[in-house]
Amino acid sequence: MRRNGYLIVLLVVMTLLPMWYVGLHGEPPSEEIAIDQSVSELRPLDGFLDTPNKLSPSQVGVIVWVALLALVAVLSAAHRFMNRAVRPEEPAAAGGTATDDTAVADGGRADARSDGGTVGFPWLSTEERWVVEYHDASGAIEGLVAMGGLTVLAIVFAALFTGEYLTLARTQYFGLYAAGMFLSLAGSTVAYYAWFMPHIEVAERRDH
Repeated sequence: MRRNGYLIVLLVVMTLLPMWYVGLHGEPPSEEIAIDQSVSELRPLDGFLDTPNKLSPSQVGVIVWVALLALVAVLSAAHRFMNRAVRPEEPAAAGGTATDDTAVADGGRADARSDGGTVGFPWLSTEERWVVEYHDASGAIEGLVAMGGLTVLAIVFAALFTGEYLTLARTQYFGLYAAGMFLSLAGSTVAYYAWFMPHIEVAERRDH
């Protein structure tokens, strides 16, 4: 991690500590209100983690901030992965010599132009905008494995979520299964973008 990363983590900790201190002095815990088991088999209060029965507004605020910061970290990690992990070491510059087999983003083939054989994107390149770098999709077997595994995980979590809804309806398990399902779907999207979509860098001339 770079020095800037450590500074960001330090600022986040310095912000959350006083908020958490205030949150600890919230409302006292309240009693659980359970469902009469002689009437219904639902057990929404059952779970694998002990949680308070009631949260104060300050505690809710701390939890929301932590969740938002965690989401930013996950999105940043996914973005870095998509842009760096599966790209080739030596980028294929768009200004290089093109042949008849040069692939373009729309699935066709690029033709060498009279200005030195630049790979052309007629629907993207203009007088004020041009392609700087083009990385063709790798289509590696790792991408198929990742997408297949994540798809299976999404189906499993969806089945568990449905089963929980039809049986005990435990709140914590609802959250766990829903999070697993949506994260699996998001991961499959990231994998598809990383392995099966070309990466294009475009420069544009702007008047300021």
